[in-house]
Amino acid sequence: MEEARAESGTPTVAAGSKRRALAELATSYGLILIVVWIPRPWQKQLWWIAAGAIFYFISISFDGLNAMGLRAKNFLRALWVVGAALLLAGAAVFIAAWRHTLHMPAGPFLFIQTFWAYAIWAGVQQFLMLAFFLLRMLRLLPNAWSAVAATALIFSLAHLPNPILTPVTLIWGVISCQIFLRYRNLYPLAMAHAILGIAIAITVPGPAIHNMRVGLGYLTYGHSHRPAPSQQP
Repeated sequence: MEEARAESGTPTVAAGSKRRALAELATSYGLILIVVWIPRPWQKQLWWIAAGAIFYFISISFDGLNAMGLRAKNFLRALWVVGAALLLAGAAVFIAAWRHTLHMPAGPFLFIQTFWAYAIWAGVQQFLMLAFFLLRMLRLLPNAWSAVAATALIFSLAHLPNPILTPVTLIWGVISCQIFLRYRNLYPLAMAHAILGIAIAITVPGPAIHNMRVGLGYLTYGHSHRPAPSQQP
């Protein structure tokens, strides 16, 4: 019975009332927006406060590893998402090379050195969107589609005012939430997110996308063209 509920898109463990889910969602998202828009040096301290609050909410409203997609089941079935991301990234690289906008790090070692932290950050973003916000939206809203739409919307709004990342993350949010509800496996989606994010970072000129910055960091972007993507301002 628990497994059937996990596959249907309903959280397998009731984590408190709708009021608790709303409070957790609003508090966590509000803290994330503050981190995105607050200037340094307060940003780093508030980042840890936001991370601590989200960890606390997860611990007291634990949905279970299966519901959160932290499992081996369906990993291979959902691996096509990674292949699709690789195809899209390959097409983007080809077009960027043709248009002379490709800016790849020189060599595989430098590539890994440049992007390993972003790959981890991509996984963290997927975890927050799918295993935290989507599960709470499912408790608050009447059906899975409304929960998907609301989750994708708040995920996208957190990328304002970046004119490229905001619509891209809205589309990706809808797609990844739908795939997550079908397979309930977070890992392929985290991998796909990393691939697509890196593809954007190396194919879109830094000045056009402000080096993947969002919030206040987008508005205060200087003239550095370092290709490492960072969605922290």
